[in-house]
Amino acid sequence: MQAYFDGVPKTLKDGIFHDLFLDPTKTAVITIDMHDGHLADDPECPSPAPRGREIIEPINRFTEVCRTLNIPVIHVRSVLRKDGSDDIRGYKSAWRILSEMRDQPLPFADHHALEGTKWTRFSVQVEEEDYTVDSKKRLSAFYSTDLELLLRNLRKETIVLTGALTDCCVLNTACDGANRDFRVVVPQDLCRGYLELEQSALQIISRYFGLVVDSEALINQWKK
Repeated sequence: MQAYFDGVPKTLKDGIFHDLFLDPTKTAVITIDMHDGHLADDPECPSPAPRGREIIEPINRFTEVCRTLNIPVIHVRSVLRKDGSDDIRGYKSAWRILSEMRDQPLPFADHHALEGTKWTRFSVQVEEEDYTVDSKKRLSAFYSTDLELLLRNLRKETIVLTGALTDCCVLNTACDGANRDFRVVVPQDLCRGYLELEQSALQIISRYFGLVVDSEALINQWKK
């Protein structure tokens, strides 16, 4: 199987890569922030990531195969308390402050991920046997959530990260996952970010945090 290192495909040698990164029995698949707060085709979408809509159906097809292989699927989404006390009206996330300096500010950002609003609705398919983690309040899927506890209890050592944004929450989760000694795999075709930053984020992941792969190759490897 091949993985991408600094954007260049290289064949993985048998042994450590397969044992640590590619064993389906040790693996859980995670979707990150695939919800309407990023993906709704709506002029009031609070934090629009329109390129993320390209991967909704590919992720659905991928997770469908994962379920047939008994690989658990975990959907992580940002949900803030409805009064915004844990972000908007508390200590604001850095991204909210920095977004004010963008050429195109986010006029509806204060509605992003608020509990009970339509913006927390999943855009991808969530099945009854899937797991959900709803307490993400910053950029990493690990920070302030029970994701690590869930993974440890499922006896999973490898995490496959999909979703949005490649250069933000996927990158932060890859970093946090690697620092917790999970083996990180990122299918590049199942992540989307800002176009000008996406490849740089994937290169950072491939240098420091885990394997960058294609989802079809990963599934084929799992089925061997």
